[in-house]
Amino acid sequence: MGIGAGIFLLAVGGVLAFGVSDRISGVDLTMIGYILMGAGALGLVLTIFLTSRSRSSQTVIREERVERPRDPRL
Repeated sequence: MGIGAGIFLLAVGGVLAFGVSDRISGVDLTMIGYILMGAGALGLVLTIFLTSRSRSSQTVIREERVERPRDPRL
């Protein structure tokens, strides 16, 4: 999940939790909105944490070539 998906889930969850007053039998739209907002916030925090962590810990491995004398018997 990227930053855009996290923001999208937060927005859709906010609309469902605070902006929709319709009722569907057996479905609590307010709770679904809160769940989507929680998932969006968690995804946003994890994405930011993992992105900042991977950018700060780059390791460069240098390859050294060693020339060895050829064996004349080969």
